[in-house]
Order: sequence, then C-alpha cells, then structure tokens
Amino acid sequence: MAELQHADTVRPEWIDYNGHLSEPYYVLVFGDATTALMERAGMDAAYREATGCSLYTVEAHVRYLREVADGAALQVRTRVLGRDAKRLRLWHELHVDGRIAATEELMCLHVGADGTRPFPDAVAAELDALAGPAAEEPEHAGRAISPLGRGGTVVQRPPT
Repeated sequence: MAELQHADTVRPEWIDYNGHLSEPYYVLVFGDATTALMERAGMDAAYREATGCSLYTVEAHVRYLREVADGAALQVRTRVLGRDAKRLRLWHELHVDGRIAATEELMCLHVGADGTRPFPDAVAAELDALAGPAAEEPEHAGRAISPLGRGGTVVQRPPT
C-alpha cells in the first residue's frame, strides 16, 4: 500500500473564536489532500479538461480529535480504502506534531457530464496502487454517528 501525503500550515484567518482551527478549514485541508490524490492518480486539471470528469464527494464523515493552533504544521496522510468501477472510498488522517488531530472518510463518485462514469484503466490502476489490504482498514472507518438515547434521556425537537 502506498500512502499519499499532503502538507499545509494553519493560517491566522483559519482560527475561530475559541482560538483553534475552525471546522471548515479541516475540510478545506482534507479537500486539498483529495486534490493531491486526484493528481497522483491521473485526474489532474488536464484530465478534467479533456474528459469533463472529476470526483464528486457524496458522503463525508469527519472526526475532530484534537485542537489545532495557529501556525501548526499539518500533515495529511491519505489512503484508498476501496473502489469499484465508479466509486472511491478514501481515508484522510490529519497529523500535527506526530499525533492524529482529525480524520475524514469520504465516498466519492467519478462523474462526467452525463452522470457517473467508470474510472479509466490507467486511473483505476493508480488508485489500486494506493489501496491497502482490507485487514489494514483504520479502526474507525465505516462508523457513523450514534443515535442519542442509549442509556439517557433524549430531548426531542418540537414540531415545526
């Protein structure tokens, strides 16, 4: 399995009212890591222009694990968890000072002007080269947000 890495640095304008990296900027950095993966796999700007195809994110799950400060050096490690003819499942880990600060799992579709399209063979081969064995799937991959009410009182939202 090959792991793709993307680096960035937290900018002052990314800091929220609590003095830490604001939620949308985690997703921005993960998006840049997805773009780096697309370029590595052959879905760069020239490919998008020539084919009209790109990746579209259809589902994402972000876990915010540690606070990130202004000026922090960010390292995103990206893995392909799997793919089929038209779908791609990605895992991003955001590291700061050698510790995981956040993760993002994505389900992406390969889309052209007329809808979903199979990955070309060369792109599929590059994506497969970035995939690891299923046994190496991260512990939290595939998880969802748990419903409320397990052992406690749930306050229901009033009808609108």
